[in-house]
Amino acid sequence: MTAKTRAETGSKTTISVSNAIAGVPAADWDACANPRGPEASPQPPSISDSHDTMNRHADGPDTVQHDGQEARRGGEGPCSPATPPGTADSQSQEERFNPFISHAFLRSLEESGCVAPRTGWAPAHVLVHNAEGLLVAAAPAYAKSHSQGEYVFDHAWADAYERAGGDYYPKIQVSVPFTPATGRRLLIRAGQDRATASAALVTGLRAVRDRIGASSIHATFLPRDEWQTLGAAGFLQRIDRQFHWANEGYGTFDDFLDGLASRKRKTIRRERRDALSPGITIHQLTGAAITEAHWDAFFAFYQDTGSRKWGRPYLNRRFFSLIGEAMADRILLVMAERAGRLIAGAINFIGDDALYGRNWGAIEDHPFLHFEVCYYQAIDFAIARGLRRVEAGAQGEHKLARGYRPVLTYSAHDIADPALRRAVAHFLEQERPYVAEEARELDQFTPFRHADPD
Repeated sequence: MTAKTRAETGSKTTISVSNAIAGVPAADWDACANPRGPEASPQPPSISDSHDTMNRHADGPDTVQHDGQEARRGGEGPCSPATPPGTADSQSQEERFNPFISHAFLRSLEESGCVAPRTGWAPAHVLVHNAEGLLVAAAPAYAKSHSQGEYVFDHAWADAYERAGGDYYPKIQVSVPFTPATGRRLLIRAGQDRATASAALVTGLRAVRDRIGASSIHATFLPRDEWQTLGAAGFLQRIDRQFHWANEGYGTFDDFLDGLASRKRKTIRRERRDALSPGITIHQLTGAAITEAHWDAFFAFYQDTGSRKWGRPYLNRRFFSLIGEAMADRILLVMAERAGRLIAGAINFIGDDALYGRNWGAIEDHPFLHFEVCYYQAIDFAIARGLRRVEAGAQGEHKLARGYRPVLTYSAHDIADPALRRAVAHFLEQERPYVAEEARELDQFTPFRHADPD
């Protein structure tokens, strides 16, 4: 493929691929990633409806053709299962600032070496520039050589395809590595036509998949509107569930407890009391209060949990220093101390609308300490900050008894091989109603008061 200069493209939009987030100006990326947030830039000129031809630059980013139309594969149409009663979508469509899709977070993952070709996460971020060279849309994307660190499991798909003689890897993952938190994946600057910009990103992702011979594209932990957009573009649709806590305008933790059945209310109060009974104190740290000594202690906790759960933690020590330098005001570190020694901790990231619980660990085992550090302290903080919800990460039905309710999460999958696509589509047709029904059933086990007396 021959290269074209910018001058030859005239007013056309350029779609390119960057193999490092550091190659994208932070202000431009963040204007697309969090356009409703406090750092959003003024509205730029709208994206053009005419687009570039595909080119492979010898020493620069790749550019791909896009004709302004949403590409759609034949076969199954989009699925839109109803939200189960008592559950909610995983994220409001009006999310203002999500820390995980920020330039600072993604750059920390890459600069620390946690995300790199050698770890099986090769950055392949898709970028869309308008005729004036302004970045108007982006997608955080990675070429993967495995399925670790994703939390939407496709291992069975990979095994079946490999047994049939296919090569499942590489694949393209559109996500935030090691982070099972819903957030926008089709990052579009304010003022752009979303349909046109989304179609450009889909075209770019499919061009990357075809160029590197990837089997598939997987966009995970999507907000529902993007899930529907990708479904309309021919992606297969999948749902799963997590457990989130919703702030119903509570002024205090006791206000939250007042909405629970009396037996559940007493249980939580007892758990909080017993968690601290061995002389444990809890510290909530943000901003400049977080020191390298705290990161040293937390990394020891994180390593202990990681080594027991999956053998090798995904994040290294340098990553925590980098995010501490770049975004400490967006971090809540909850640390437990006993006899002058830090013994447990949990890291949370602070959005404008949500608190996102991520990792936890401990070097001493105390009953209910995990619940206090990870769940109850997060609720306390969310109430104090007026945040709308707490997202407590993947899995964990034990969260139900602590006031966290089932919510649906969404992913979309674009598979090149027609035979594998048909098999996965058939599987998803069966899986979706099962997951939705499970969420409905789980919601019956929340501790909230019902119409009947206790």
